[in-house]
Amino acid sequence: MTSRVAVTLLLTTSLLATGCGANVAPASNGESGTVTIENCGRTIEYPEPEHPVAYDMSSTEKMFALGLADRMRGIVMPSTADPSVKRSPWREDYRSVETLSTDVLSLEVVLDAEADWVLAGWESGFSQARGITPSKLDSLGIRSYQHTESCFNYGSDPVRVPPLEALYTDLRQIGKIFRIEDRAQRVVADLKRRARALREERPQGTPPRVFIYDSGTDKPFTSGAQAAPNAIVSLAGGRNITHDLDKRWTTIGWESVVRANPEVITVVDYGDKPVEDKIAFLKSFPPLAQTPAIKNDRFHVIDYGAAVSGPRNIAAAEKFADYLRSIGR
Repeated sequence: MTSRVAVTLLLTTSLLATGCGANVAPASNGESGTVTIENCGRTIEYPEPEHPVAYDMSSTEKMFALGLADRMRGIVMPSTADPSVKRSPWREDYRSVETLSTDVLSLEVVLDAEADWVLAGWESGFSQARGITPSKLDSLGIRSYQHTESCFNYGSDPVRVPPLEALYTDLRQIGKIFRIEDRAQRVVADLKRRARALREERPQGTPPRVFIYDSGTDKPFTSGAQAAPNAIVSLAGGRNITHDLDKRWTTIGWESVVRANPEVITVVDYGDKPVEDKIAFLKSFPPLAQTPAIKNDRFHVIDYGAAVSGPRNIAAAEKFADYLRSIGR
């Protein structure tokens, strides 16, 4: 391990601080063989990765959607995501790529894999507390890329990008880093086309009020405006009852849920608790008993792999739009 660190320290390059943009920089750096990308307020020069590692479903499925499975060194996939992995449209790609760990992302795993590039989110992979940050990796000669959605929680001047635009940005920029820009543009164009069709098909009138429930009994854990489920619900024709919270994922009080009087509850299928148990709890929770969602038994399940920032977001919106139509909304 020590020799690995000693070697990689020789490869250290500095990162230049910039403003808050999250756009692809206009040009490659010719003779140097690198491309320049702005990510979470930093300007980074990337050589083409040879041993990339992705953390969790958001990272992994962005890579798979771009056709990069055969170029990956491996993935780190917490075991809590196993059910969602089995339901993924990229199941074969998951089988073809080595799983380096079924725990959280760690510096040890990255070094043992001799990774030269790591894809993860801030506080959803990268962590100051666990000692694996973009700056730490950079000091070891390992490049990294953070999900644009997660830039909202990064640094003293957070980057705010709407969730779907954050997804498109990531796909385009990963495509540039791996020199497959045309392929990435085609993937993004298809997702945008489907999103546009959903917007055009949204029914007129007041959108149904939707409570996004991930977990929690004392207090519910839900999606604010800066996380993918908010965009999914809106695109499908609903309105997230926490759409005005300038947060990604956050905890709120049950009182605010009751006041919002949700007509539909979208339950995230993730974690140790089966989704059936989550729905059973909501149905038996007295404060919610008089809400239209409970009285009319209106529950919609969204898979974890579709709830995180990733290429399944549009499919999740299409599925939810079908559900809203099926209940007459």
